[in-house]
Amino acid sequence: MKSSNGLSPEQISRLSSVPVMLFTQALRTGLTKEYIMNFRDIIYGYYHKYKREFSWRQTTDPYHILVSEVMLQQTQTYRVSGKFEHFLAQFPNFYVLAQADMRSVLAAWQGLGYNRRALALQAIAQSIVAEHGGQLPADPQTLTTFRGIGSNTAGSICAFAFNQPTVFLETNIRAVLIHFFFQGESHIHDKMLLPLAHMVLDVNNPRDWYYALMDYGVALKKCYPNPSRASAHHVRQSAFQGSDRQIRGEILRMLLAEPSLSISCVALRLTVDAERVERIAQQLTHDGFLNFVDQQISLIE
Repeated sequence: MKSSNGLSPEQISRLSSVPVMLFTQALRTGLTKEYIMNFRDIIYGYYHKYKREFSWRQTTDPYHILVSEVMLQQTQTYRVSGKFEHFLAQFPNFYVLAQADMRSVLAAWQGLGYNRRALALQAIAQSIVAEHGGQLPADPQTLTTFRGIGSNTAGSICAFAFNQPTVFLETNIRAVLIHFFFQGESHIHDKMLLPLAHMVLDVNNPRDWYYALMDYGVALKKCYPNPSRASAHHVRQSAFQGSDRQIRGEILRMLLAEPSLSISCVALRLTVDAERVERIAQQLTHDGFLNFVDQQISLIE
């Protein structure tokens, strides 16, 4: 039987019974090999019993991993689950995605939000086809030269696609490291977490290790107040309803259904001030989504 937070009583018991203060103390006095092995045993013990199953975890195809990692940026896994396989069916490799028209890419991306990632993903595909013979480079530094890929995403791609022992952080990994090793502390910078992530890394199986850390972090957030709030990099997401981000998405959605629209028509449909619509449309034009001529907007074809 599941509790209101989606965890079984056994999961809650496993999570709440770990003496985490011992790990915090161990980090201060010197993290020994024994403590590192104990930490890994806890993480793997939970993962092997409660690991989450996603289709992108069943593949090591570099293109599939890239698509999943870009989709997962700032987006919940349940939303990506509903889009990942559909996107791959429509754009099965770098070559198809590179040659696709923007309208079809955006249509396939609808529901994931942050549409700039769709343009970035297509730009990456075009660069890989043009400059790398259609093969994703297995080098984190090279990956960071691509649009929309930072050091953490580059590290995760190399770990999951190539099983490389890269060091990277994301919100669930931060939650685990803070929960175990920085109890009672706040404003914890990534420069404090990255050396620790390197110390505890299972270099023999980084792919499963990172999946295990992420799954443990997801469970922690359901059982405790989110440990990531103690991170110096934690940002509370602003409300989506009524935001410029929502209006951006609505404008693109309308233009996927109609060839062009006037600013006044969009404002009327959304019951939003026309000046605000024009400002957001200008941003979308700057970002490479729209043509904007004489108060008429249309998708770039």
